[in-house]
Amino acid sequence: MVVESSVSLAAPAGRRRSARGWFWVGPAFVASMAYIDPGNFGTNFVAGNSTGYQLVWVVIFANLIAMFVQSLTAKLGLATGHSLAANCRRSYRRPTVLALWVQAELMAVATDVAEIVGGAIALHLLFGLPIGVGGLVTAAAAVGILAMQTRGRRPFELVVVAFIAVVVVSLVFVAWSAPIDAGAAAGGVMPDLGGHDAFLLALGILGATVMPHVVYLHSSLVADLGETPISGRRRILRLQRAEIIVALGVAGLANLAMLLVAAATRGNRSASGATGDSLDHVYDVLQQALGHPAATAFALALLASGLASASVGTLAGQQLMQDFLGRSIPLGVRRAATLVPALIILNLGMNPTAVLVLSQVVLAVALPFALVPLLLLTRDRSLMGGLRNRRLTTATAWCVAGLVISLNVTAVATALG
Repeated sequence: MVVESSVSLAAPAGRRRSARGWFWVGPAFVASMAYIDPGNFGTNFVAGNSTGYQLVWVVIFANLIAMFVQSLTAKLGLATGHSLAANCRRSYRRPTVLALWVQAELMAVATDVAEIVGGAIALHLLFGLPIGVGGLVTAAAAVGILAMQTRGRRPFELVVVAFIAVVVVSLVFVAWSAPIDAGAAAGGVMPDLGGHDAFLLALGILGATVMPHVVYLHSSLVADLGETPISGRRRILRLQRAEIIVALGVAGLANLAMLLVAAATRGNRSASGATGDSLDHVYDVLQQALGHPAATAFALALLASGLASASVGTLAGQQLMQDFLGRSIPLGVRRAATLVPALIILNLGMNPTAVLVLSQVVLAVALPFALVPLLLLTRDRSLMGGLRNRRLTTATAWCVAGLVISLNVTAVATALG
């Protein structure tokens, strides 16, 4: 049976959607969860620990890029009523679609690996659970959160927003406890890439900003809102852009808090011998420098991040499979396709932090396969109608795509080298 998109988060038919602005709020907050996932924890804390406040401007710039890209993918879903994956299937030849689907499945596995590893590390820090057991618990929790879909899209979105609140409040508490140098932090707003390490860390922050799975997922969530009256699309697009600014602004605040805390505690060393690039090291440093409450708040934020982002990543994986293939796939098969490989990788005994870094490399390689089709489709007048990208928007989009892709390629080459 051919289908165009999942209806698991769709709204009841017949509602006066355009008359209720709040109805359109939710997709951007779900997508924003990817911007405060465990990969962001690792990148921002390492950057702050290594360069202090120097890369504050990079975090801000990366957040602006994220807002721009997510506004494009939301516009595609609104204008066409279909997700990015479904639009690729409808617009390109089958060999191209299959190639895009295969790389998207690998991307989905890498996504789940990163989120499950983060949740497993947090459970280990908080409760002493072995990493393998923590991975199973995180995966089970992700499936449980996704079960909220049976009650409609709103309960799932509210649960994700609750987890985002836990992450942000916990990190703000940690930042409040840290001796942040306000003057140095303000100085970090001025662009500065002096030093080889600073350059590479800036690549890491920027390269990991736009996650391919939420480029796909956001368009799907918007498309699943149902038929949109043509006369009200521009107004709804403005509402969605406002939501993107708020949702990603909150995520940006969390990322900034991570970097500022790491910069403020960079002179401290782990008493347990954990390596400087591991999340265990961050926990030990915070406990030594700021006390047990701040370290516990960090671990709690990491746990909320891992659980919620794992559910969002799994949702993206199951949506990708259905939309690229255009067929109704059993729910258990869709979820197992990404969760099971992730759990197998996690239980092979590899270093959790190394697995987390490797997953980010895979996501960086996959990004062009989501970003380039998005830009090609959103400039197509026959597809987008009145919401087609203007020339300035298209030019800006290609500049952003070129920058992000080149940074990802450089980061991957550096990591492999």
